[in-house]
Amino acid sequence: MLLLAAAFLVAFELLLYMVSPLISPKPLALPGAHVVVTGGSSGIGKCIAIECYKQGAFITLVARNEDKLLQAKKEIEKHSINDKQVVLCISVDVSQDYNQVENVIKQAQEKLGPVDMLVNCAGMSVAGKFEDLEVSTFERLMNLNYLGSVYPSRAVITTMKERRVGRIVFVSSQAGQLGLFGFTAYSSSKFALRGLAEALQMEVKPYNVYVTVAYPPDTDTPGFAEENKTKPLETRLISETTSICKPEQVAKQIVKDAIVVTMGLFRTIALFYLGSFDSIIRRCMMQKARSETADKTA
Repeated sequence: MLLLAAAFLVAFELLLYMVSPLISPKPLALPGAHVVVTGGSSGIGKCIAIECYKQGAFITLVARNEDKLLQAKKEIEKHSINDKQVVLCISVDVSQDYNQVENVIKQAQEKLGPVDMLVNCAGMSVAGKFEDLEVSTFERLMNLNYLGSVYPSRAVITTMKERRVGRIVFVSSQAGQLGLFGFTAYSSSKFALRGLAEALQMEVKPYNVYVTVAYPPDTDTPGFAEENKTKPLETRLISETTSICKPEQVAKQIVKDAIVVTMGLFRTIALFYLGSFDSIIRRCMMQKARSETADKTA
């Protein structure tokens, strides 16, 4: 019975995946569009900017590090398809001050026109057991991963509704669908994006503004390399059971996806990982228990 239910669920998700093009909004035309990418100086964000630029978009890159922004700008400009395209760089921390974020978005719109698509890619991950993480880590991740997406979205939404056109993309994570060992701080901040996106979509859909949530798996980025430095053993073992994607591949899929429902298939696949993940954690706990027993009897 359980297998039958699982098969039905997968079949239903596949059906949704196949019919989604029929119920999706008209794709946003990227040639000449103004695309803002936060966290755009490296990793998935930079690759998304490159992908949009290849299709003729004008790009505003938003990140904290000016040197990385300028380097990313040079890389992106190599992919221009006409001499009118522009890459604008803005250095700001999107998680600290809404008024500052609102001002830089206004500056970008004055130079490149209204924002047609916002990609919220700014974020970071810190792994560690719940009791080992400082409370400040939870605050820092929630500020950057959640509020760092709220602020830019809030800054563009009014104009999008007035123009009755726009896309807002939230780059979450597979850890934003499944709570994983070692990611109590990170997962919760990424789970928040889903609730925000689903509620926001209900508000803006009548204005022809659409919200997408992307749930990329482990991806070969500088942020992933930093994350690996703090991962507990159990989390590293979980990571070893999954494939590491290239950021270019992830970026192409994020740009391609137009609505949240197309991510349903990945949601289903992710749920099937839970059983194997739980098994890994149980084995680790049993090994630790045996080691502790052996130490006491030695």
